[in-house]
Amino acid sequence: MPKATDAFMLKNLIDKFRREASKPQAETALMDTFERIPVCFVRGEGSCLLDEDENQYLDAMGGRAETIIGHCHPQISETISLQAIKLLQTNNQFHCKEQSQLARKFCQLAQMEKVLFTNSGIEANTTAVKIARLHGLNRGIDKPVIIIANPSHHIHAGAMQQRAPGNNTEIGREPLAGDFIHVSFNDLNAIGKHAENNRIVAIMIESIQGEAGVIIPDQGYLQAVRALCDEHGWLLILDEIQSGIARTGKWFAYQHEAILPDVMTSARALGNGIPIGACAARGPAAAVLRPNLNCNTAGSNPLACRVALKTIDIIEQQNLLQAASETGVFLKRQIQQHIGTHDKVTDIRGKGMMLALELDRPYPDLARRFLAAGLVADVLADGKMVRLLPAINLNQADARQIALIIHDVVVSLD
Repeated sequence: MPKATDAFMLKNLIDKFRREASKPQAETALMDTFERIPVCFVRGEGSCLLDEDENQYLDAMGGRAETIIGHCHPQISETISLQAIKLLQTNNQFHCKEQSQLARKFCQLAQMEKVLFTNSGIEANTTAVKIARLHGLNRGIDKPVIIIANPSHHIHAGAMQQRAPGNNTEIGREPLAGDFIHVSFNDLNAIGKHAENNRIVAIMIESIQGEAGVIIPDQGYLQAVRALCDEHGWLLILDEIQSGIARTGKWFAYQHEAILPDVMTSARALGNGIPIGACAARGPAAAVLRPNLNCNTAGSNPLACRVALKTIDIIEQQNLLQAASETGVFLKRQIQQHIGTHDKVTDIRGKGMMLALELDRPYPDLARRFLAAGLVADVLADGKMVRLLPAINLNQADARQIALIIHDVVVSLD
């Protein structure tokens, strides 16, 4: 594992990354949708990544919440290999044993009735929007409206791509199909102001806002939103794309408040790196979709479903729900002890293995600084928010090391 480094070495490594980034890059056929950092990872094991030069890094990003039980878990690798020599893809017109098994298990864990598996979280959220609109049309609402709590990650869904008020980073997402009302997250009054709008069919929110910087709602907020939905006949749609599949110490973050949504979406960690998403529903919402109203090609193929089943099985067999909760508390405390009183740190927050460190202002090259010190951390777009999404089976030694590296980087900031 990488070790914490002194300020002089850290400065030299950061300067190296800057020089690499300033070099003319080779022409590429890739569209320019990411600001790429000049590091190429070639191998991984557990919470460790290695680049082309065999440099080691601790991964506190987890593929952005995907590798929930670490890179190249031996049981996952074996499952992929065994399925790859049998069958990868057929067609959803045919019965798939692995898909049926995963559906039963997923619905049991989420306390839902039916589930549609997709290729991604974006597709899962698009499906949830479609369910809400069809539910409204079935009730005679000609132009259904959905309330969205911003800043949300699910506005990336194709059916929802529109620019939120005042958000210049979403230019190009002008209103497409359907209508949405944007309200502030964690603000019940903002929702209540629209209670008389008879076109509203659903409220869609993240149980914990991930892309916004791990924003955890006040205790009771989700329960109150559930009550509003019950009062007005709206569907409650919860986005668990980032917070689901054991990351917070529960299978899904809404289970911390003992409520049930009508529709729930999940992805990322479900396949531990193999693409798969899910949109689950219960009650009237579970009966909305019928043949030819929705389609999906590869997200529920035998390989993805078998890997998802194995991921769930490993979490259950190794009691990783408890590990996510306990190690999350340990990691948060370690960070607080090392850097919690530093004047550049304004907040350290999180639940389970979904954590964030907020700094007093944006700092340039922050992601590169962490990499130079041997840590892969997710620096969000504003440049002052560091999100940590490590594997839930992270050991305590590596958790301490993450805290030490964060300390080294933060004290080196100028």
